[in-house]
Amino acid sequence: MLLSRFIIYSQLISGCSPIDGPKKRCNKTSKLWRTRNMAETLDAKKEEADYKRVHSFPLIRHTDMPEEMRVETMELCVTACEKFSTNNESAAKMIKESMDKKFGSSWHVVIGEGFGFEVTHEVKNLLYMFFGGSLAVCVWKCS
Repeated sequence: MLLSRFIIYSQLISGCSPIDGPKKRCNKTSKLWRTRNMAETLDAKKEEADYKRVHSFPLIRHTDMPEEMRVETMELCVTACEKFSTNNESAAKMIKESMDKKFGSSWHVVIGEGFGFEVTHEVKNLLYMFFGGSLAVCVWKCS
């Protein structure tokens, strides 16, 4: 059995918050400041939604899988991330269980934003991709 080593660092790919820290305000301008703050927050949410809409396609960062396995795994990851958009743990569980059934046991899945990892994996059994802009998915087999 051939093993390979893969090291990568995922970076959060999102815009800055409209509020970088606590801001002081006096009572006379607090209502005006809240109105501006709400407008900035709404603009930031709209920009984030637009960013996710533009980047909703899967972006493969690294893979050594055969074409057929890569396409199936990528579609499975997209389906799981869309189905469990607020629960990465459930999405990872769905991907792992499906991969174990389709391609044999010992698959591992990591889903999240802003993480680093180093894994040893079987050759031709690794997929590292982004989905929805900043959500990274890493799937590998190691027995």
